[in-house]
Amino acid sequence: MSDVNQVLIPIEWYVPDDLVAKYATNMVVQKSKDEYFISFFEIKPPMFLGEPKEIIEKVKELNSVRATCVAQIIVSSGRMPDFVKALEKNLGKSFEIDDSDEETK
Repeated sequence: MSDVNQVLIPIEWYVPDDLVAKYATNMVVQKSKDEYFISFFEIKPPMFLGEPKEIIEKVKELNSVRATCVAQIIVSSGRMPDFVKALEKNLGKSFEIDDSDEETK
């Protein structure tokens, strides 16, 4: 189709008020033939009470800590470069803010 026959329709970005935001401490990225599967996980550290020696013993008894998947998104291989660029752009902005904070101290 030629550009003459294309119509650009703006996107209205909407986040529902009842959307639950979750905190992710870890993520796993898996690649299939045509898509990337990005899974976000939260690890809640176990709570230990007692004297330091008791806590150390309890920690040694742990076999693992559960990472619960709080969200999973699928991104097509064709859109992944845009996804990465958006992350890099925003990550760069956060470092600029952090650097300016250091200069004012």
